Amino acid sequence: MGVIRAILCCAALVLALPVQAQAEQSVRVPTSAAEISLSFAPIVKEAAPAVVNIYARRVVQTRRSPFQGDPFFGGLFRDFGATRPRVQNSLGSGVIVSPDGYVVSNYHVVGQADDIRVVLNDRREFEARVLIGDEDSDLAILKIEARDMPYLELRDSDTVEVGELVLAIGNPFGVGQTVSSGIVSGLARSGAATGSARGYFIQTDAPINPGNSGGALIDVAGRMIGINTSILTRSGGSNGIGFAIPAALVDQFLKQARDGKTVFERPWAGATGQPVDADLSDGLGLLRPEGVIITALHRASPLAQAGISVGDVIVEVAGQPVNTPAEMLFRMSVQGLGETVEMLYLREGEAQRTEVALIAPPDDPPREAKRLGDRDVLPGLEVARINPAVTAELGLPLSKEGIVVTNPGPIGRRVGLQTGDVIRRVDRVILQRPSDLGPALRQAAPNITIEAERGGQRLLLRFRA
Repeated sequence: MGVIRAILCCAALVLALPVQAQAEQSVRVPTSAAEISLSFAPIVKEAAPAVVNIYARRVVQTRRSPFQGDPFFGGLFRDFGATRPRVQNSLGSGVIVSPDGYVVSNYHVVGQADDIRVVLNDRREFEARVLIGDEDSDLAILKIEARDMPYLELRDSDTVEVGELVLAIGNPFGVGQTVSSGIVSGLARSGAATGSARGYFIQTDAPINPGNSGGALIDVAGRMIGINTSILTRSGGSNGIGFAIPAALVDQFLKQARDGKTVFERPWAGATGQPVDADLSDGLGLLRPEGVIITALHRASPLAQAGISVGDVIVEVAGQPVNTPAEMLFRMSVQGLGETVEMLYLREGEAQRTEVALIAPPDDPPREAKRLGDRDVLPGLEVARINPAVTAELGLPLSKEGIVVTNPGPIGRRVGLQTGDVIRRVDRVILQRPSDLGPALRQAAPNITIEAERGGQRLLLRFRA
C-alpha cells in the first residue's frame, strides 16, 4: 500500500509540473515589502518632490463707493469713489519638469500675478517668474533660479490608454501635498472646455480638488502624462470628472520657453470646421461619422495652399484621428511652428494625403495700429486693421474685415465700446483704414454716432463729445 501511495504522489507531481511552470511565467514573486502590500508608496516617494505648491499674489485697483450696500443709491453710484488697491491671492500647484528649474502650472493660477513663490516638498522656497502664459490653453511655464532640482519625466501622452491607473498629486485646499488615485476614464475630451482652458484633455476619475490645479497626473511608472486643470462636478465636491492637459502640449510650451518665446505661438489653420455627426455622414456618403468637415477657408490658409477645399473632411493629423476642431488644433500645436504635418482627408469619399506647413498667422496686410491722442475725441482708443494675426489674437471670424477695437480706452469704454468691436462708420463716413477714425470723429463732433458690429450683431452708439 505504501508503494502504491508513493507512485500516485509521483504521478501527481509530474502532472502538476506544466501547470506550475505556466503559473511562474504569468505570476512574479514580490521582491519588496511595497510590492507585497500593493502600495503606490514607491511611486509617490519618487514623484512627489517634483510637485510644488505655488502662491501667487496680484494687486488690482478697485473702486469703493460710500453708497456701497445701500439698496437704492448703491445702484445709482456704482462707479462713484476713488480707486484703491486690493490684493488677490491664489493657491495652486506646479510641476518641475527639468533639473534647471523650469516649472509648469495653470495660467489661472499664475496668470497676471505680481509676486509668485514656489514652495518645494522639503519646504525650500523660490521666487518665480512667468516665461510663457497662455489663457486659451490654461498653461504657464515658470522659471526658478535653482539647479539639480527633482523633476518629472514627460511621457508621450499619445501612448496613454483608457483604463490605466493614474495618480493626481497636488496641494488641495492649502492643507499640504496630497495624492489621489484613479484611472484614465477618457481621451480626446475636446468638448469639455472648463475655466480658461479650451482644447484637448485627458479625462480621469482621480479626485481633483481646489488647489490641485497645476499638479501632476502621473502613471504607475512615475512619469507625468498631464497637468490637472479642473473638475466637472454637480455637487461642488471632488466626486466628478477630472481633466488634465496632455504632456505633449506641455512639452511644446517648454520648448518655446527655452527658445526665449514670451507668448505661446500656435500654428494657424486659417479654417473653420465642425464635427461630422450621423446626419452629415449620411449626406456625405461616409461609412461612419468621423473627422472634421471644413466649412470656411481663408485665402492665405496653409490648408488651402496644400490643396484642401471647403467640404473636405479631415480625419487624421500627424497619424492621429481627429473628430473636433479643437482636437485638430491640438494636433497641429504639439508639432510646433516651422514644421510640416501630414493630413489625411476625404473628398467625395476618397482618401487623400497632403503635407501642410505649420505657420503663424500672417500679419498681412499690415495692421496699421492707431492710438488716438489726448486731444482726440476718444483719447486712448486703439484700433487696428483686421488681418489673420489680429483675427487670431481677438478670436474674430475668418470673414471679418475692416477696423477693430484693440483697446477701447477709458472714454471709449464709457460710451460702450469693447475690445473686438468692428467699427463700420462714424456718422455717414465709412472707415477704410485705422487712420480714418480720428478725423471722422472730429468731423462728427459734438453729436457722434458710431456704427459697430459685435458678435455678428449691429450696434449703434450715440454720445456727445
